[in-house]
Amino acid sequence: MRVLHTRDDLRFLDELKRKRPLVLVPTMGALHEGHLSLVREAERYGAVVATIFVNPTQFGPGEDYDAYPRDLESDLERLRPLNVEAVFAPPVSLMYPEGSGVSIQPGSRGLGLCGGDRPGHFAGVLTVVAKLFGLTRPEIAVFGRKDAQQCLVIDQMVRDLEFPVRLIDAPTIREGDGLAMSSRNRYLDAEERSRALCLSQALREAERLVAGGERSAGKVRQRMWDHLSPADEIRYAEIRSVPDLQEPERMEGRILLAVSAQVGPARLIDNLVLEISDDAVREGSLLGDGER
Repeated sequence: MRVLHTRDDLRFLDELKRKRPLVLVPTMGALHEGHLSLVREAERYGAVVATIFVNPTQFGPGEDYDAYPRDLESDLERLRPLNVEAVFAPPVSLMYPEGSGVSIQPGSRGLGLCGGDRPGHFAGVLTVVAKLFGLTRPEIAVFGRKDAQQCLVIDQMVRDLEFPVRLIDAPTIREGDGLAMSSRNRYLDAEERSRALCLSQALREAERLVAGGERSAGKVRQRMWDHLSPADEIRYAEIRSVPDLQEPERMEGRILLAVSAQVGPARLIDNLVLEISDDAVREGSLLGDGER
């Protein structure tokens, strides 16, 4: 496994591309089993290159950029047993050299949810993803379904700007008690972690309600909101159609259940994608069959 830091180091990727498709797994480090599951998914498609970069432009004022966990050596140890050809861990000065001023603004999918809760967040996400695509030139990129709005915003960027990258969304990985894995979970003490279960519980309660025949989006949303009461602050409990992220009146077709809450020092998100027909309700993917 090669560790790449500079533009010159990236020439190694040209060797990989001559043999197999290059598959990118972008991360901000602080790796856990959820990240490793993305790597395992990526292994199915070609030569895996993971990126580790804590992107300053997607953090707003007062957010946890300075506190965000960084331990490159630990992350590399987690990746070494897997089939990772290279890790690109650039310095901020490479990603944002002096004089940088261009950014990519999100389209309609960036409105509301985290886009409303964190102004400027998705402009930062899209800009860094576009830079990573430009530097590494992958044929395929794998993202986690837990960051549902992020996946769909990136998908819109790829489509609108004609990036030659195939996108794959991989399922959310959860702890045994249902808590979605997140690098921010390490901020939680035992009592806060117990209360954080309200996010996944809200989603499962909404799923049960829909499976029982409820089709009013307003009633399902209220049920999610009620189940988030153990949180310190509810950021949102919303229902959106997939992939356009519009607000439906009825629960039908492909639907995103999305929740966010502050628990102790951690801002947490979780979601569930449901495919709803007259005779069945089942979990689905953001990109249809999991791919673009």
